[in-house]
Amino acid sequence: MNKLAIALTSLLISALAPAALAQGDAAAGQAKSALCGSCHGVDGNSPLAMNPKLAGQGEGYLYKQLLEFKSGARQNATMAAMVMSLSDQDMQDLSAYYASQQLTIGGADAAKIELGESIYRAGNKELGVAACASCHSTDGTGNAPAKFPAVGGQHAEYTLSQLKAFRSGMRNNDAGAMMRSTVERLTDTELDALASYLEGLN
Repeated sequence: MNKLAIALTSLLISALAPAALAQGDAAAGQAKSALCGSCHGVDGNSPLAMNPKLAGQGEGYLYKQLLEFKSGARQNATMAAMVMSLSDQDMQDLSAYYASQQLTIGGADAAKIELGESIYRAGNKELGVAACASCHSTDGTGNAPAKFPAVGGQHAEYTLSQLKAFRSGMRNNDAGAMMRSTVERLTDTELDALASYLEGLN
Protein backbone atom coordinates (compact mmCIF):
# COMPACT_ATOMS: atom_id res chain seq x y z
CA MET A 1 0.00 0.00 0.00
CA ASN A 2 1.54 3.34 -1.01
CA LYS A 3 1.77 6.41 1.27
CA LEU A 4 -1.24 8.13 -0.32
CA ALA A 5 -3.46 5.07 0.14
CA ILE A 6 -2.33 4.74 3.77
CA ALA A 7 -3.05 8.42 4.41
CA LEU A 8 -6.50 8.19 2.84
CA THR A 9 -7.34 5.05 4.80
CA SER A 10 -6.24 6.72 8.03
CA LEU A 11 -8.34 9.79 7.23
CA LEU A 12 -11.41 7.65 6.49
CA ILE A 13 -11.03 5.67 9.72
CA SER A 14 -10.63 8.90 11.68
CA ALA A 15 -13.73 10.37 10.07
CA LEU A 16 -15.93 7.36 10.65
CA ALA A 17 -14.86 6.18 14.10
CA PRO A 18 -16.44 8.92 16.25
CA ALA A 19 -19.75 8.61 14.42
CA ALA A 20 -19.80 4.88 15.08
CA LEU A 21 -19.16 5.49 18.79
CA ALA A 22 -21.75 8.25 19.18
CA GLN A 23 -24.74 7.17 21.29
CA GLY A 24 -26.74 10.37 21.51
CA ASP A 25 -30.22 10.51 23.03
CA ALA A 26 -32.35 13.16 21.31
CA ALA A 27 -34.82 13.46 24.20
CA ALA A 28 -31.99 13.98 26.67
CA GLY A 29 -30.43 16.47 24.25
CA GLN A 30 -33.63 18.50 24.12
CA ALA A 31 -33.61 18.77 27.89
CA LYS A 32 -30.02 20.04 27.77
CA SER A 33 -30.53 22.48 24.91
CA ALA A 34 -32.10 25.47 26.71
CA LEU A 35 -28.93 27.54 26.78
CA CYS A 36 -28.10 26.67 23.16
CA GLY A 37 -31.53 27.90 22.08
CA SER A 38 -30.76 31.51 22.91
CA CYS A 39 -28.38 31.68 19.93
CA HIS A 40 -29.47 28.74 17.75
CA GLY A 41 -33.24 28.75 18.24
CA VAL A 42 -35.34 26.37 20.34
CA ASP A 43 -35.48 23.81 17.53
CA GLY A 44 -32.10 24.65 16.03
CA ASN A 45 -33.42 27.09 13.43
CA SER A 46 -31.47 30.15 14.50
CA PRO A 47 -33.37 33.43 14.05
CA LEU A 48 -30.05 35.27 13.86
CA ALA A 49 -28.31 35.13 10.48
CA MET A 50 -24.87 35.33 12.08
CA ASN A 51 -25.50 32.10 14.02
CA PRO A 52 -25.78 28.74 12.27
CA LYS A 53 -28.92 26.68 11.99
CA LEU A 54 -28.31 23.32 13.67
CA ALA A 55 -31.63 21.69 12.82
CA GLY A 56 -31.25 18.70 10.52
CA GLN A 57 -27.48 18.86 10.58
CA GLY A 58 -25.63 15.53 10.61
CA GLU A 59 -25.23 14.12 14.11
CA GLY A 60 -21.63 13.07 13.56
CA TYR A 61 -20.72 16.48 12.17
CA LEU A 62 -22.31 18.32 15.11
CA TYR A 63 -20.54 16.06 17.60
CA LYS A 64 -17.21 16.62 15.84
CA GLN A 65 -17.65 20.40 15.98
CA LEU A 66 -18.50 20.35 19.69
CA LEU A 67 -15.45 18.22 20.40
CA GLU A 68 -13.26 20.59 18.42
CA PHE A 69 -14.67 23.72 20.07
CA LYS A 70 -13.84 22.10 23.39
CA SER A 71 -10.33 21.03 22.37
CA GLY A 72 -9.56 24.33 20.64
CA ALA A 73 -9.15 22.70 17.22
CA ARG A 74 -11.94 25.04 16.10
CA GLN A 75 -11.56 28.54 17.47
CA ASN A 76 -14.56 30.47 18.78
CA ALA A 77 -14.48 32.12 22.21
CA THR A 78 -18.25 31.99 22.71
CA MET A 79 -18.57 28.33 21.80
CA ALA A 80 -15.47 27.40 23.79
CA ALA A 81 -17.16 28.83 26.89
CA MET A 82 -20.44 27.08 26.08
CA VAL A 83 -18.91 23.60 25.75
CA MET A 84 -16.41 23.87 28.58
CA SER A 85 -18.65 22.13 31.11
CA LEU A 86 -20.27 19.66 28.72
CA SER A 87 -19.50 15.97 29.11
CA ASP A 88 -18.97 13.74 26.12
CA GLN A 89 -22.48 12.33 26.64
CA ASP A 90 -23.92 15.84 26.76
CA MET A 91 -22.36 16.61 23.39
CA GLN A 92 -23.65 13.38 21.89
CA ASP A 93 -27.16 14.05 23.22
CA LEU A 94 -27.24 17.63 21.93
CA SER A 95 -25.99 16.46 18.53
CA ALA A 96 -28.72 13.80 18.37
CA TYR A 97 -31.41 16.32 19.31
CA TYR A 98 -30.51 18.94 16.72
CA ALA A 99 -29.99 16.30 14.03
CA SER A 100 -33.56 15.12 14.65
CA GLN A 101 -35.10 18.56 14.07
CA GLN A 102 -36.60 19.87 10.81
CA LEU A 103 -34.59 22.55 9.03
CA THR A 104 -36.43 25.60 7.73
CA ILE A 105 -35.23 26.69 4.28
CA GLY A 106 -34.59 30.33 3.47
CA GLY A 107 -34.46 31.98 0.06
CA ALA A 108 -31.66 32.96 -2.30
CA ASP A 109 -31.11 36.36 -3.88
CA ALA A 110 -32.38 35.86 -7.42
CA ALA A 111 -29.52 37.93 -8.84
CA LYS A 112 -26.95 35.55 -7.34
CA ILE A 113 -28.49 32.18 -8.13
CA GLU A 114 -26.86 31.57 -11.52
CA LEU A 115 -23.30 32.14 -10.31
CA GLY A 116 -23.85 30.40 -6.98
CA GLU A 117 -25.44 27.35 -8.59
CA SER A 118 -22.67 27.11 -11.17
CA ILE A 119 -19.97 27.00 -8.49
CA TYR A 120 -21.92 24.59 -6.30
CA ARG A 121 -22.73 22.12 -9.05
CA ALA A 122 -19.76 22.46 -11.40
CA GLY A 123 -16.98 24.24 -9.52
CA ASN A 124 -14.54 26.28 -11.58
CA LYS A 125 -12.54 24.12 -13.97
CA GLU A 126 -10.25 26.97 -15.03
CA LEU A 127 -9.12 27.46 -11.44
CA GLY A 128 -9.24 23.78 -10.54
CA VAL A 129 -12.02 24.31 -7.99
CA ALA A 130 -14.09 21.19 -7.33
CA ALA A 131 -17.88 21.21 -7.30
CA CYS A 132 -19.26 21.66 -3.77
CA ALA A 133 -21.99 19.13 -4.55
CA SER A 134 -19.41 16.35 -4.80
CA CYS A 135 -19.03 16.41 -1.00
CA HIS A 136 -22.21 18.14 0.21
CA SER A 137 -24.65 16.30 -2.14
CA THR A 138 -26.74 17.73 -4.95
CA ASP A 139 -29.50 18.87 -2.56
CA GLY A 140 -27.13 20.26 0.05
CA THR A 141 -27.89 17.64 2.70
CA GLY A 142 -24.25 16.68 3.18
CA ASN A 143 -22.65 13.28 3.66
CA ALA A 144 -23.30 11.96 7.17
CA PRO A 145 -20.84 9.01 7.19
CA ALA A 146 -17.98 11.28 6.10
CA LYS A 147 -19.19 14.06 8.44
CA PHE A 148 -19.48 16.53 5.57
CA PRO A 149 -22.14 19.00 6.75
CA ALA A 150 -25.51 19.83 5.32
CA VAL A 151 -25.22 23.29 3.75
CA GLY A 152 -28.62 23.77 2.10
CA GLY A 153 -30.93 26.18 3.93
CA GLN A 154 -28.16 27.64 6.08
CA HIS A 155 -28.11 31.39 6.69
CA ALA A 156 -26.12 33.07 3.91
CA GLU A 157 -24.43 35.43 6.37
CA TYR A 158 -23.13 32.54 8.48
CA THR A 159 -22.07 30.47 5.46
CA LEU A 160 -20.19 33.40 3.96
CA SER A 161 -18.34 34.04 7.22
CA GLN A 162 -17.24 30.40 7.35
CA LEU A 163 -16.17 30.29 3.69
CA LYS A 164 -14.04 33.39 4.27
CA ALA A 165 -12.62 31.90 7.48
CA PHE A 166 -11.57 28.76 5.58
CA ARG A 167 -10.10 30.88 2.78
CA SER A 168 -8.02 32.95 5.19
CA GLY A 169 -6.96 29.91 7.21
CA MET A 170 -8.62 31.29 10.35
CA ARG A 171 -10.75 28.15 10.36
CA ASN A 172 -8.65 25.05 9.79
CA ASN A 173 -10.51 22.08 11.24
CA ASP A 174 -11.32 20.63 7.81
CA ALA A 175 -9.90 17.15 7.25
CA GLY A 176 -7.08 17.20 4.73
CA ALA A 177 -7.54 20.97 4.26
CA MET A 178 -10.31 20.14 1.78
CA MET A 179 -12.34 23.29 2.39
CA ARG A 180 -9.31 25.56 2.48
CA SER A 181 -7.98 24.25 -0.81
CA THR A 182 -11.43 24.48 -2.41
CA VAL A 183 -12.22 28.09 -1.54
CA GLU A 184 -8.73 29.63 -1.57
CA ARG A 185 -9.07 30.67 -5.23
CA LEU A 186 -12.63 31.97 -5.10
CA THR A 187 -13.37 35.70 -5.03
CA ASP A 188 -15.58 37.56 -2.57
CA THR A 189 -18.24 37.85 -5.29
CA GLU A 190 -18.20 34.10 -5.90
CA LEU A 191 -18.32 33.25 -2.20
CA ASP A 192 -21.19 35.68 -1.67
CA ALA A 193 -23.17 34.18 -4.55
CA LEU A 194 -22.49 30.65 -3.31
CA ALA A 195 -23.63 31.46 0.23
CA SER A 196 -26.82 33.08 -1.05
CA TYR A 197 -27.59 30.15 -3.34
CA LEU A 198 -27.16 27.68 -0.49
CA GLU A 199 -29.66 29.48 1.72
CA GLY A 200 -32.41 28.59 -0.74
CA LEU A 201 -31.15 25.10 -1.61
CA ASN A 202 -33.25 22.13 -0.53
